[in-house]
Amino acid sequence: MARLKVGVLISGRGSNLQALLDACADPAFPAEIVAVLSNRPGAAGLERARAAGVAAGVVDHRAYPNRAAFEEALDRTLRDAGVGFVCLAGFMRLLTPWFVERWRDRMINIHPSLLPAFPGLDTHRRAIEAGVRFTGCTVHFVRAEMDDGPILVQAAVPVLPRDDEHALAARVLEAEHRCYPLALRLVAEGRARVAGVRVEISDAAGPAGAVLNPEA
Repeated sequence: MARLKVGVLISGRGSNLQALLDACADPAFPAEIVAVLSNRPGAAGLERARAAGVAAGVVDHRAYPNRAAFEEALDRTLRDAGVGFVCLAGFMRLLTPWFVERWRDRMINIHPSLLPAFPGLDTHRRAIEAGVRFTGCTVHFVRAEMDDGPILVQAAVPVLPRDDEHALAARVLEAEHRCYPLALRLVAEGRARVAGVRVEISDAAGPAGAVLNPEA
């Protein structure tokens, strides 16, 4: 079976990109990254891609007169590279409905909260301020609304009494690095299917019960 050809869009350091690169380095993994694109020329993640032998390029949003022209160039570059599926990994640009529809059900994003809680920015600070006992991360199919779309994979991590934003962010990031390759695998193997506002996953085991925080 042919491996799914993936393009990854980044804007920064590429931490989740690295998790995907590491997974795809295994020839048995059902997907391969064929292009990494950044809207920022200095993004550190570009060097991660090049070090892994993956084509890396820049589509600088500042070089275009408007969002439409930028997204047309981004779309064209992805298609010219043979990309069939897109992963957003710290891509800090809001995408228009036009682009989202072009890649509908073929584009996923990872967000550092348990959506639909805490969409947007400053998720860890907001989680601590809200007093939640758990937060986490979510991989979801992209829709035009920010941080919205059918949920594919989630992981929960505890919020501990002495946590600040940085400690909590580090714990969530570890979960992100596990979730994103898993989500891509489920898609590439054809085990994840969008059905309305939900994702149906075949042959997947669920957790065996509730987790408490704090424990009694």
